[in-house]
Amino acid sequence: MKNKLTLYGFNNLTKSLSFNIYDVCYAETDRDKNDYIEYIDEQYNSERLTNILCKVVEIIGANILNISKQDYEPQGASVNLLIAEGQLPNLIDESCNQGKLNGMFIQSETVHAHLDKSHITVHTYPEYHPNNNIPIFRVDIDVSTCGMICPLNALNFLINSFDSDIITIDYRVRGFTRDINGKKYYIDHDIKSIQDYIDDSILRKYDAVDVNVYQSNTFHTKMLIKEIDLQNYLFNQDVKELSPKKRLEIINSLRREMIEIFSGMNIYDSEISD
Repeated sequence: MKNKLTLYGFNNLTKSLSFNIYDVCYAETDRDKNDYIEYIDEQYNSERLTNILCKVVEIIGANILNISKQDYEPQGASVNLLIAEGQLPNLIDESCNQGKLNGMFIQSETVHAHLDKSHITVHTYPEYHPNNNIPIFRVDIDVSTCGMICPLNALNFLINSFDSDIITIDYRVRGFTRDINGKKYYIDHDIKSIQDYIDDSILRKYDAVDVNVYQSNTFHTKMLIKEIDLQNYLFNQDVKELSPKKRLEIINSLRREMIEIFSGMNIYDSEISD
C-alpha cells in the first residue's frame, strides 16, 4: 500500500522469499572438477554465508536473535538466522540454539528448533556429473518475515553476492492483517512483478520470465544470463590456449546446461545417451 496503514494489533502478514541461484563452470579434467568443488566450498563456507545473511538482515531492517551455522563433509554449508522486526536483547538465548541445555551440550543426531517470528536460511550444493565437464554450484536462500519487513529489498545485494548464471525467485504473501476499522488487507505493498525490485543494470544482463498468480499474491521470476564471457567460466584454463572450435564447443555445452536448468527439464538427454 502506498500510504502507511494504521493497523489493529500486529501486522500478521507473512512474506516469504525463496531465492535460488546456479553458478555454472567448465573444468576439463576430473582433478579440475574436484578442485573447483573444493574452491567453491571454501569460497562460500558457513562463515562467509553468515556474513551475507547478516547483511541481508541489515538491509531489510530486521534484528538478529540467533545464528546457527554448519559446514558439511564432503562439501556444502548451511546457515540459519532467527530474526525479529524489533530489538529483543533480553530474550536472546546465549546458547544460540546449538544443542546446549543448562550450559552443557546434548548429543543428538537431529536438532529441531521452533522459530518465533521470522528466519533466514541458506544452503549450498556444489556438484558435478562424472560424464561431463560442467560442475555446478547451487545456493538456496529462504527469507521468511512478518510485520512491515519486506525481504524483496535485499534482492540486488543477494544477486551481486554470487556468480549468478540462472536465478529463480519465488515470493508469496500469506495471511492477512487488519486496519483499525477491522478491514482485512492481504498484502501491504504494491507489487506487479519481482523484477520491479531488481536494478535495471542487473536485469539488462538477463533474460527474465514471470509467472504470477495475483489472486493468491504469488510471484515467480526466472532469469538466465544473456552473454557468456568464456574466460569467466574456465577453471584453471586460459581461453587463449583453446582453438576457436574448442571454444565454441565449450560455450555450447555451458549454454545447454544453463537452458536445461532454466527450463527445469532434460532437453538434451538423448544426445547425452548417444
